[in-house]
Amino acid sequence: MKSTLVKSLVLACSTLVASHSFAADEVRVALLVKALGIGFFEAAYRGAEEAKKELGDVEIIYTGPTSTTAEGQIEIINSLIAQRVDAIAVSANDTDALVPSLKKAQQRGIKVISWDSGVGKKGRQVHLNPSSNRLIGRMNVKLAADAIVQKGKSSGTFAILSATPTSTNQNIWIDEMKKSLPEFSNLKLVDTVYGDDLADKSFREAVALIKNHPDLDVIVAPTTVGILAAAQAVTDLGLVGKVFVTGLGLPSELAGHVHSGAVHNFAIWNPIDLGYSATMVAYNLVKGNHTKTAVPMGRMGELKLDESGDGAMSDPFVYDASNVDAFSSVF
Repeated sequence: MKSTLVKSLVLACSTLVASHSFAADEVRVALLVKALGIGFFEAAYRGAEEAKKELGDVEIIYTGPTSTTAEGQIEIINSLIAQRVDAIAVSANDTDALVPSLKKAQQRGIKVISWDSGVGKKGRQVHLNPSSNRLIGRMNVKLAADAIVQKGKSSGTFAILSATPTSTNQNIWIDEMKKSLPEFSNLKLVDTVYGDDLADKSFREAVALIKNHPDLDVIVAPTTVGILAAAQAVTDLGLVGKVFVTGLGLPSELAGHVHSGAVHNFAIWNPIDLGYSATMVAYNLVKGNHTKTAVPMGRMGELKLDESGDGAMSDPFVYDASNVDAFSSVF
């Protein structure tokens, strides 16, 4: 009886150790987004889960603050350090504010990448751009030019509705938009405002743009929250066909506005691919499966890195009435 009990205890302990060893071998990747409840990031999480299934030895911790603040993300980063995750993949609300906490994470052996919206070089090892910043900026201006043509005009005005004033990717794209303006001499930028990636504030800012610029032709919102809010504002004001909205958005949220005519076309990379790629990059950094100039991204190929550790996933893709329905059920 005693011998049987001892054997049972040994077996139980062995099972516990084996279970613990398996868990310890899992790569714990924290996918830290700008804020919870945003469709773009929910789709990115789907991509991360796809990567998890493909890799088999990954745990995804999907997390973010309730609003788009650097303070909220810093608090979460400190918690993730305490949890001893293996990697943090962050879409940052501020370029510089997160760096001290992320440096601390790296000092503790945690691999850090930024994706979508980057942090300063000292705060991460790799930054995964969804596309080339130059191409994204130019694409946003080209979409505005397309809208002008759709209106039957040879020239016109546009305004930018961005996220937060400190949002890294938004500011880079706006700079690239301005750089591309000489190529589109028929366009004039009249204003830039910020909706903080909040639906109600973005809606109010869009309404204010229209009222402050009576001859405004196009609102360009390089943010999924902003473009939806601007399209709704144009619709509610009865200005469909007079003021067009374009920028970066999700097919699932904008299909109705495309068919109503409020949005002629818009662009976005696939956020599912982006979450998938961010997870793959983080995983391969932890595993040491990379070089100084390249990191594997699974089905997305290889992320080519420049001297700053920056790389681009893919080119932006344009959606319009001809294809938006095919993608709206996906993301």
